Amino acid sequence: MLSRRDFLKLFTVITASAALSSCAPVYRRLAGNLPTIPWTPLNANDFLALNRLTFGPRVEERARFAEIGLQAYIEEQLAFDSIDDFSCNLQLSTFNTLDMAANELEAISNQLFENYDREKVPNELRQATILRQLYSKRQLYELMVEFWSDHFNIFVEKGSCFYLKTVDDREVIRRNAMGSFRDLVWASAHSPAMLIYLDNQANEKSHPNENYARELMELHTLGVYGGYTQQDVMELARCLTGWNVKEHFWLGDFVFKEDLHDTGVKNVLGLTIQPSGQKEAEQVIERLVEHPSTARFITTKLARRFIADDPPPELVAKAAQTFLQTNGDIKSVLRVILLDGLPLARPKYKRPANFVLSALRMLNAETNGAAVHEHLLRMGQAYFNWPTPDGYPDHNEAWQGNLMPRWQFAFELIRNEIKGTKHNLRDLLDASSTGVLHDDVDALASLLLGAPLERITRDELIDSVTLAGVAEEEALQIITASLIASPAFQWR
Repeated sequence: MLSRRDFLKLFTVITASAALSSCAPVYRRLAGNLPTIPWTPLNANDFLALNRLTFGPRVEERARFAEIGLQAYIEEQLAFDSIDDFSCNLQLSTFNTLDMAANELEAISNQLFENYDREKVPNELRQATILRQLYSKRQLYELMVEFWSDHFNIFVEKGSCFYLKTVDDREVIRRNAMGSFRDLVWASAHSPAMLIYLDNQANEKSHPNENYARELMELHTLGVYGGYTQQDVMELARCLTGWNVKEHFWLGDFVFKEDLHDTGVKNVLGLTIQPSGQKEAEQVIERLVEHPSTARFITTKLARRFIADDPPPELVAKAAQTFLQTNGDIKSVLRVILLDGLPLARPKYKRPANFVLSALRMLNAETNGAAVHEHLLRMGQAYFNWPTPDGYPDHNEAWQGNLMPRWQFAFELIRNEIKGTKHNLRDLLDASSTGVLHDDVDALASLLLGAPLERITRDELIDSVTLAGVAEEEALQIITASLIASPAFQWR
């Protein structure tokens, strides 16, 4: 076992290599066969781009990228429904709650079936999310599912959201992640999980609740500086009175309760809304999704996610113009941001999920995902667990701390100590190994960091381990864990 003192010594060695180009920034096999050829060398820009287009590039993705280039790779990923993902979907079939209707999920959650487990529904959603992000070949699509899950955040622990979020994930986020922004907002506005999370079931004419109306403008469409007023929020809340969720047999379905609706004339963003029941709020939604402030707000967030914490203003402007010209076509906007923006990309600090997934993907690990989520919980990014509606932060400063859980994950992963998760480092290296430890370390650094370590740093690292009398195979494991724990691997 590696002592904490030994680990800190190794970490100091890795920290000294900050000049690396990459510093600039039940077991189941779902991933297919291990690599049979050495991983493709990529320059720093291509490695950075591939890190933004995946949850951490696997060997076969590196090879595909090198074969067809950035533009063709992006187009291939945008056409996600043409990518065969059968092997991943087949494994997900063991989760029987993912396709259930809300009333079925509620029944499971309220002890109407044997083997009651209240956490079964949200836990299966979390597990499925990890496995999709890890093993799906539709990586850009899964990245967009993650993005919209943050944008339309729902805290799964609030009320009946713990089972309604499964429906929202399927019918709102995943169905519309690469389609039309208008359809995405429309579906979210009619989502029982969203209405309950933001208290719209308590919004009625006798005492309007402004919570959902405010977040619909501030977080979902216009943005906090989008030009709306408090009066607009109050008027939109009146439009949304009666937007509710069915009870009893059709529990969990959307319903408009006309008897709770304020039937007076409203005025939102200068638009006079005549009494028309459910159509009043829908009329406002149509106005919101085509507003220039919405275009700027959404494209800024997308550019922040894929390009840099402070994305280039000219890129945002071009993407916003495309948003307006295409009526919010998500693929068209992504095409601009990725093709124009990736050559300008700046280092992004990995959020916990990206850190964990990149290590698992690059090492070709096998997992059922359950214990992996426990590590995400310790790092502060348990899935669907952010209590406020703004979603998990997407800027470097929010995550540049709490390093110890990352180090612990790295060493537990390499030692195969994470329950339900394993890797075979030696089998992985068979594609490139010469049988010489120094060459193996070069190969691992290239795999994980995008480039070999400087020779002096590599040799010092190897000496730190081997001089302590550690066997070569264990030395390789310790070095691999140190690379994953290193500052260089925290960036993408």
